Amino acid sequence: MPTPYRQLVTFMDKKKQRKSRTTQRRDPHARREAARYEQPIASRELILAVITEADHPVNRADLETLLGIHDENGAEALRRRLNAMLRDGQLVRNRRGCYALADQFDLVQGRVVGHPDGFGFLVTDDEGDDVYLSARQMRALFHGDRVLARITGLDRRGRREGDVVEVLKRNTHTVVGRFYNEKGVQFVTPDNKRLPMDIPVPAGESNGATHGQIVSVEIIEQPSKRSPPVGRVVEVLGDHMAPGMEIDISIRSHDIPQAWPPAVEAEIDGLGEQVPAQAKRGREDLRELPLVTIDGADARDFDDAVFCEATPGGWRLLVAIADVSHYVHPDTALDSEAFERGNSVYFPERVIPMLPEVLSNGLCSLNPEVDRLCMACEIIFNREGRMIRSRFSNALMRSHARLTYTEAAAIMVDRDPQARKNRQTLLPHLDELYRLYKVLRKGREKRGAIDFETTETRIIFGAGRKIERIVPLVRNDAHKVIEECMVAANVAAARYLERHKMPTLNRVHAAPTGEKVADLQEFLNELGLGLRGGSKPTARDYSAVLKVAHGRPDEHLINTVLLRSMPRAEYSPENIGHFGLAHEHYAHFTSPIRRYPDLLVHRAIRHVLAGKKPKSFPYTVENMQIFGEHCSATERRADEATRDAIDWLKCEYMLDKIGETYSGIITATTSFGIFVELQDIYVEGLVHVTALGNDYYHFDPTRHWLIGERTNQIFRLGDPLNVKVVQVNLDDRKIDFELSEKQKRKASGSKKDQGKHRRSHRRKSR
Repeated sequence: MPTPYRQLVTFMDKKKQRKSRTTQRRDPHARREAARYEQPIASRELILAVITEADHPVNRADLETLLGIHDENGAEALRRRLNAMLRDGQLVRNRRGCYALADQFDLVQGRVVGHPDGFGFLVTDDEGDDVYLSARQMRALFHGDRVLARITGLDRRGRREGDVVEVLKRNTHTVVGRFYNEKGVQFVTPDNKRLPMDIPVPAGESNGATHGQIVSVEIIEQPSKRSPPVGRVVEVLGDHMAPGMEIDISIRSHDIPQAWPPAVEAEIDGLGEQVPAQAKRGREDLRELPLVTIDGADARDFDDAVFCEATPGGWRLLVAIADVSHYVHPDTALDSEAFERGNSVYFPERVIPMLPEVLSNGLCSLNPEVDRLCMACEIIFNREGRMIRSRFSNALMRSHARLTYTEAAAIMVDRDPQARKNRQTLLPHLDELYRLYKVLRKGREKRGAIDFETTETRIIFGAGRKIERIVPLVRNDAHKVIEECMVAANVAAARYLERHKMPTLNRVHAAPTGEKVADLQEFLNELGLGLRGGSKPTARDYSAVLKVAHGRPDEHLINTVLLRSMPRAEYSPENIGHFGLAHEHYAHFTSPIRRYPDLLVHRAIRHVLAGKKPKSFPYTVENMQIFGEHCSATERRADEATRDAIDWLKCEYMLDKIGETYSGIITATTSFGIFVELQDIYVEGLVHVTALGNDYYHFDPTRHWLIGERTNQIFRLGDPLNVKVVQVNLDDRKIDFELSEKQKRKASGSKKDQGKHRRSHRRKSR
């Protein structure tokens, strides 16, 4: 006998006609629901369709009738599903207890983004314009909360403005900040500046914290329009300037999980250091092949190894990737925790891994001279570097060497005699690998992949974890060799899954928007440069500009503006290609130890290798959409957390340098001032507009400059500048500069030249 929700459904259309009529419909997701639950209930999709076609708010009794539910178990299951849909914002319930879709009430849902000045914005799920939330609305909210809001009109700046109707999900349950006890009044000031409200701590709830210490506080009462949040100190992290405090604060401020739940500990309890013999069976044996890993000197987890040999028509490249999917299975505590983390987070000299160390540094890591399970990607290239074919296999490997980038470059690029002698048995394949790289590099340039010259830095610590210096990270050709190999494997994985019509997560990079392109073209025209491609330039058009700009005094400026015109790459089941790499198909496959999307790609490939069809894959496109949004968010979270920690360290480094003068370069211009990065020490600070001189300055966002109204003094992105350190605020992670005396004299003596410069730009703009 069919379950009630699979029976014919009668819809009442009162808007179109008074009398009733029946419409026959089956639940399109009946099979999915039956597989999940002993007594399946109507899918969310069917419930939404029923309410939509009813065209008026429907109470639960009406829904039971419309869905053919006549027993208590079915009614209880429906009640739970409706509550879940309310929590997720799919439905709204009015005061009469009737359900309707949110958009039927002209409501929008989304995530709250707080601002340090007290107001906020609602980033809506429908990808419409952000909704402005006043400070009065934000009084009842935390940054990151999910809410339903009603659009009330436009504010004085023409932005959509809203009133919060309901908080769907609270995002903030613990806050890290500085504890204060002022005349018996206890409160915590959050470290996260997007939480601009102090959190009162009642008497007896301080957990022994003393004035000025850094604490973690549990929110025991969420804020409302009438009262602030209330907290309880659950952990005292330590004193304000204690070594390593910046990372502890950042981890907790961004809610990065760091402790392993007991269920995860139980699942990994039986894992040892060696791969079990049973796990090796049925795999392609690559142990005799001289695969090697090439990584940084301080790397601890090795998830990729490479081998290359010449063929009559070109090359055979083998990229072996740690087989994490063998150890981390869906619907386990380990998988849930890996998904929650989304990725590993790399702080200076500390890592918060996505997987426990027994896997990330042990069984999954391709350590030298030990057997390891891997997923192998074999790619055949012709002499022009074009990918002819590829195949994937479940394999068993044994890394023949752990090479650093420095050693690999000495062998392949510099051909250092001693380095080559030390690795004599590996020379044939390393030399072929470098020959293949040079061909792939030409192919990269031919298709127009964008190569920005950016400077990454590394913090060197001394005694007491105090910064000794900040040094640039130099990329040699060995870095680029591995990068090209990984890009090739990622492209092959994306094509493979596309060919087999598997749901997957693509690594996508959208083209710049028309507005960004128009601003960029106007800026480049001012410099006598052009950007081909009209309103839809390609990566090749961007690369052409970079090539022309190479060696110019304003090369850094042009690089920066081009980079800022492009959106951020993200994860999505929809394949829109990768603009920056100029590839139509691209997925992350090569780092499953530290990225959850790579693990999903491995599972999809394993599914195909097992001879199974896409329909039996446990994940749908809808699942992948959720995964993509979550993993894109955790990636942003990791970037923000590491940036916060590094900014703290840089501020701490500058504390004893107040009054000193440095040379720098303008890295950003805003209406309130200019940001300057100090040369050689890579620390950034602000010269406020009020410290630029006795003049009114106007900001031109297209030309990326501030210009004086009376003096015509111009401060432009990329210009060199001499500045003096005047203030360091560790809590706010801000460094304030002012123009050095030398710079002030230089500026006052060049007003005439600045006027000529301004008139010249005006003529060009005509």
